[in-house]
Amino acid sequence: MLLVHPGGPFWAKKDLGVWSIPKGEYEEGEDARACALREFEEELGAPPPDRDDLAPLGTTRQAGGKLVTAWAAEGDIDPTGVHSNTFGLEWPPRSGVMREFPEIDRAQWFPLGEARRRINPAQAVFVNRLGNEL
Repeated sequence: MLLVHPGGPFWAKKDLGVWSIPKGEYEEGEDARACALREFEEELGAPPPDRDDLAPLGTTRQAGGKLVTAWAAEGDIDPTGVHSNTFGLEWPPRSGVMREFPEIDRAQWFPLGEARRRINPAQAVFVNRLGNEL
C-alpha cells in the first residue's frame, strides 16, 4: 500500500500513526472522486494509475473531524521520484519568517500489516477494506 508522510517541521520526527493515503479536502458539492484524483497528482507529482479502475474504499472521519473518502488502484509508482506541492508556514514560530515546506516529504510502499502500524489510526479502516478486496 502506498502511503505518504506529511511534510513540515511538526511531523519531521513523527512516524507511527502519522502516515496517510494521498488525500485532500473537497468542498461541499465537489465530486469526491475527482478531488481524490487531483490531490493524488498534487501530492505525488504524478498522475494516479488507471483512473477508470478505482475500487471504492468508503469514508471515515478523522479525530479532528475531517471526512476522508478513499479509492484503491493498482500501480507501480516509484516513491523516490515523488514531489509534492508546498505550503507556507511561519517558522520558527513567531519569528516573522515565512518558509515553504512540501505537503508530503516522502512516500513509501508498505505491506498491509506495516501500513496498519504506520497509517493515521482513523484511516486504518482503508487498509482493512483493501485487504478484504484482495
